[in-house]
Amino acid sequence: MFEGYISFFGTKDLKANENFYKNLLGLKLYKDQKVCKIYEICDGSYIGFCEHMEITHSEKGPMLTFLTDKVDDHFKKLKEKNVEIVQEPKLNEKFQIYHFFLKDPDGYTVEIQKFINPKVKKTFI
Repeated sequence: MFEGYISFFGTKDLKANENFYKNLLGLKLYKDQKVCKIYEICDGSYIGFCEHMEITHSEKGPMLTFLTDKVDDHFKKLKEKNVEIVQEPKLNEKFQIYHFFLKDPDGYTVEIQKFINPKVKKTFI
């Protein structure tokens, strides 16, 4: 069994990237390697951004999805800070999720999402 997980992505600007992930999304900086910064998402789960790596994405991926029960709180906070929202919060019946999308400084798609219980789906809105 594994003890943790880190995904690494390329970035062109560690400072803008840190502002987004640490200051706007509220992730804790776990390790600063000068050319890479690693943020803790939750216990044992991390995301890293490195200047020496290529930025690779297309219209459909990769997608960085953060799970929370407080989707609307995050949406309101980010909207108040003038973060460009790609899609406002909505229910996705097909996948039984409630979510919204935004872009990070490098153009990666970021999704803020929660899984819902189809029997009580109207209670979270």
